[in-house]
Amino acid sequence: MWNKAIELSSKSHPGPIVHISDNPMDEGKLLIGFESGTVVLWDLKSKKADYRYTHDEAIHSVAWHHEGKQFICSHSDGTLTIWNVKSPTKPFQTITPHGKQLKDGKKPEPCKPILKVEYKTTRAGEPFIILSGGLSYDTVGRRPCLTVMHGKSTAVLEMDYSIVDFLTLCETPYPNDFQEPYAVVVLLEKDLVLIDLAQNGYPIFENPYPLTIHESPVTCCEYFADCPVDLIPALYSVGARQKRQGYSKKEWPISGGNWGLITQSYPEIIITGHADGSIKFWDASAITLQVLYKLKTAKVFEKSRNKDDRPNTDIVDEDPYAIQIISWCPESRMLCVAGVSAHVIIYRFSKQEVTTEVIPMLEVRLLYEINDIESPDGEQIPPLPTPGTSSNPQSIVPQSHPSTSSSSSDGLRDNVPCLKVKNSPLKQSPGYQIELVIQLVWVSGEPPQQITSLAVNSAYGLVVFGNCNGIAMVDYLQKTVLLNLGTIELYGSNDPYRREPRSPRKTRQPSGAGLCDINEGTVVPEDRCKSPTSAKMSRKLSLPTELKPDLDVKDNSFSRSRSSSVTSIDKESREAISALHFCETFTRKADTSPSPCLWVGTTLGTVLVIVLNLPPGGEQRLLQPVIVSPSGTILRLKGAILRMAFLDTTGSLVPPAHEPWREHNVSEDKDEKDKSKKRRPVSVSPSSSQEISENQYAVICSEKQAKVISLPSQNCIYKHNITETSFVLRGDIVSLSNSICLACFCANGHIMAFSLPSLRPLLDVYYLPLTNMRIARTFCFTNNGQALYLVSPTEIQRLTYSQETCENLQEMLGELFTPVETPEAPNRGFFKGLFGGGAQSLDREELFGESASGKASRSLAQHIPGPGGIEGVKGAASGVVGELARARLALDERGQKLGELEEKTAAMLYSADSFSKHAHEMMLKYKDKKWYQF
Repeated sequence: MWNKAIELSSKSHPGPIVHISDNPMDEGKLLIGFESGTVVLWDLKSKKADYRYTHDEAIHSVAWHHEGKQFICSHSDGTLTIWNVKSPTKPFQTITPHGKQLKDGKKPEPCKPILKVEYKTTRAGEPFIILSGGLSYDTVGRRPCLTVMHGKSTAVLEMDYSIVDFLTLCETPYPNDFQEPYAVVVLLEKDLVLIDLAQNGYPIFENPYPLTIHESPVTCCEYFADCPVDLIPALYSVGARQKRQGYSKKEWPISGGNWGLITQSYPEIIITGHADGSIKFWDASAITLQVLYKLKTAKVFEKSRNKDDRPNTDIVDEDPYAIQIISWCPESRMLCVAGVSAHVIIYRFSKQEVTTEVIPMLEVRLLYEINDIESPDGEQIPPLPTPGTSSNPQSIVPQSHPSTSSSSSDGLRDNVPCLKVKNSPLKQSPGYQIELVIQLVWVSGEPPQQITSLAVNSAYGLVVFGNCNGIAMVDYLQKTVLLNLGTIELYGSNDPYRREPRSPRKTRQPSGAGLCDINEGTVVPEDRCKSPTSAKMSRKLSLPTELKPDLDVKDNSFSRSRSSSVTSIDKESREAISALHFCETFTRKADTSPSPCLWVGTTLGTVLVIVLNLPPGGEQRLLQPVIVSPSGTILRLKGAILRMAFLDTTGSLVPPAHEPWREHNVSEDKDEKDKSKKRRPVSVSPSSSQEISENQYAVICSEKQAKVISLPSQNCIYKHNITETSFVLRGDIVSLSNSICLACFCANGHIMAFSLPSLRPLLDVYYLPLTNMRIARTFCFTNNGQALYLVSPTEIQRLTYSQETCENLQEMLGELFTPVETPEAPNRGFFKGLFGGGAQSLDREELFGESASGKASRSLAQHIPGPGGIEGVKGAASGVVGELARARLALDERGQKLGELEEKTAAMLYSADSFSKHAHEMMLKYKDKKWYQF
């Protein structure tokens, strides 16, 4: 009890116990530290206090010298006191590591509390005193620090986050030997840092573990399994050049545990988009998670220094560079990202460093209005050319920087992007390099709506994106806008809702290359659409607030109404583009062969098909225009369209066309160029080699149902209503066990899988409910029965719905503990053993057991061996690896015990031999002496 530990004359409570440890040289001596400043050395055998040490300042931590003759205390005033065990009256030494030494022998100014201290000794030098805290109060705003004192030198190491705890790694596990510290493990609030004590400057070890997943909040993620085998080495090689300099030259010193048996041989990659505009590529093969490469998309934009410098970023007050959508082609390594400020950036992978003098940029004025073109006398202009005639879209010259702020006639902001692109040369390191920047601009005082869907195709050289206003298609090879239409204009005269535009406004000149006359199905250059008298009132539809796409900055979540009702004109008015898919398939019922096209899905459950007329490859691709025209094909489903894919007649997935990756920053000779032309056909999908008589199947998944449609007949052959009371958050067409299936995650927490093309239910399991928008925003499926989502702002949760993976899970998990050889205990020496010096052990079971102390009170806890601890680890381990490890552990323990027995036997023989020798010498010395000679 506490009143036995303190002085009898003291009646005040000593406060909570902040430290308890035994003497390194004598387990029978217990050092107890109380918060008030009292430290007691308690003798367990005599059950009384040997010494009491008192100090005016509160104690935070205590540490022993390895010889057990001294200990050190850290206090709330930023001081350290070193005490001799047998001198309790006053400290042997008082140190203020960060206090200013005042003149006239006065005490240093008080500092912040030293929360923890460790005292580690070395054989060939001064001891190490390592502490956290203790800075002076005048260091306002300084980051948390760890202080390392060695001899006369004091090093202050600043940390990025608050220090939770630290631990010193030493060469020996025995506390009664020279510690020989070589590293310090520092646990921070959001990181784990290891410091090398053996190297000058105390550099940190390079951390092999991805503890920076939440360095910036994750706003979106994508998961790719069974990627090309050369992709991870390529990303790793460019990512290795990004590593900071100044790391320790030694390897990561923590080496416990064993990896499991890797049964999966296919590479897996996770891509995360973050609030600061960064993108990270992770190696997720088997059960590892290792960061490969980091891309900073924000470096292409000018940074705003204050709010006055950024009048255009009104749509997002915080995180204007946050990533919303990622579209990636693993085969060609083309990357396209859409940000919250209505911007799209296209990247091309290169292993060469380049300097871009002028960043190519396009500004797109995506409107939600219908332009009725009429002649001067009020009659409509005659029909435009038929789809058979080609027309060239007007190209937009890449700009070196965004256009300056302009205003419409009523003084509203107009033709202004949300972000300003740098107009200075940009040095681009090996890795992903900017190909093109696309920005939506303000229109008559209204900010651009955020992008809701995105797709890129490397074989066609096209990128397409859409929002609640409409759709835009860009040729990133020629840097031109091919398509810029409102969603209603995609229907033409086939609009099933017969929506009438309202809110008349003056006609605005769209900033686009080609406009489409949907009724005639052809692309019309912008100059042909403009007429001196074409100023007829155009109409603009207002946006209901409940349907307005919005990015919640606090949650970084994209939310919109899930209503699929079509009864309200307001709800029909803003039909957003929700899904985009490039493919090579049959676009019309009369088609006899597949052709390149784009399938567009909307939030009202409509699928529209746009035909792509591509020029030949090579140099012609850069000179001749791409012609886009609507096919007139319209398909309907219930609920917003989420995903589209295509199957051949055997049920195999038809992947989108793509070109193989090649290095673009290396000059090619003529032969190489000819080879590249041959190896980069526009049509590389399996469908291009099919017979004309063969068909394809289109798989379309919406929030409510899934359909399989036969092409080119466009007959629905299979239909399945996925849910009636909820809605699908994510749907993906994935490969599993050599077959293709549709995997869905519903808002009611169910994970479902359906066979293709028959849509037969294979799986329906309740997993977790939709508790927050983070899950909805990040949940994604991939091949081989894998899926993942962000379970919290700092954790990625990976799951499997594959039986094969579940069966191999225990073998994959590995083992946390591995048997190691116990280091040799410090040698006590003959004289220490003879005269009682050195470490003394204590049988605590004998001291505190029932035989000596009687039965314990019922109010005290009783140890009941259970499944926890080592027994729990042994019980949890299974499989061949676990059995082998246990067998090896048993052999090591047996060998260790035999070794200890052998050492004890040798010590006894040595002691007996020494005693015999001394006795014989004494007998010889006194054998011939008489009694009076002694």
